[in-house]
Amino acid sequence: MTESDWLAEGFEANRTRLRAVAYRMLGSLAEADDAVQEAWLRASRADAGRVDRLGAWLTTIVARVCLNVLRSRATRHEDLMGVHVPDPVVTRTDGATPEEEALLADSVGLALQVVLETLTHAERLAFVLHDLFGLPFDEIAPMVGRSPAAARQLASRARRRVRGAEVQAPQPDLGRRREIVDAFYAAARRGDFDALVSALDPDAVLRADGGTARPEASVVARGAAAVAGQVLTFHRPAAMAHPALVNGSAGAVVTLGGRPVAVLGFTIANDRIVRIDAVADPDRLARLDLPVLDG
Repeated sequence: MTESDWLAEGFEANRTRLRAVAYRMLGSLAEADDAVQEAWLRASRADAGRVDRLGAWLTTIVARVCLNVLRSRATRHEDLMGVHVPDPVVTRTDGATPEEEALLADSVGLALQVVLETLTHAERLAFVLHDLFGLPFDEIAPMVGRSPAAARQLASRARRRVRGAEVQAPQPDLGRRREIVDAFYAAARRGDFDALVSALDPDAVLRADGGTARPEASVVARGAAAVAGQVLTFHRPAAMAHPALVNGSAGAVVTLGGRPVAVLGFTIANDRIVRIDAVADPDRLARLDLPVLDG
């Protein structure tokens, strides 16, 4: 086997992991795919003959590419304004493919992804690579131009930010989560405000991202009554909710006239909905793979 063949084979073996790293870094599935492709171009031009741990080497390449993307966003003032919910990973309720599972490196889903976008670039890289993907700090340090001890501190600060944002691990019983979401939608269809409030944690949060095409749909609501009110405001009697797994947890793809109008991910703890993250941007919805609508 030639070196180029060995590298190509090794890259394909690591592709799903590299895409998962890029997704956690960028919060965009399309940009993650672009970053993986750029990582391949860089790897194929490098001297890989002396590489001992191919997976770790490729991970550092894709991480550096992602850092450049994040810095470019800031330089061009393209950081998204207002409410932004990262791209969701939508899978069927009967389970994800191995490639989809690789994207879900933790059990918190969209709630964590939202918090990651509030971190500095260096904090995000240190946290993602170490806490989610197990890369040692001595390999992370050169990427952020710090010592291993300083890289450890970056991850520690990020960890405190995540905890401070009250990103809760979801209720472990997925079947029970599904029941709670179904009951929530049934209450929305009935227009039952009290039932909606009772399904929500008193401090529940709704984040909805309508993008530039639907700015009126971009809202943040806090508290059970406010969230229930927003749900009833947005609900349409003709809308259909298709059960789905959204970043590994109970969620739904909402359609109107057969076209997707929103993807909703729910975080549920102690039998109450504590967080709803919704993407209602038609441009982004058109680019998402929504397997629950196939067939």
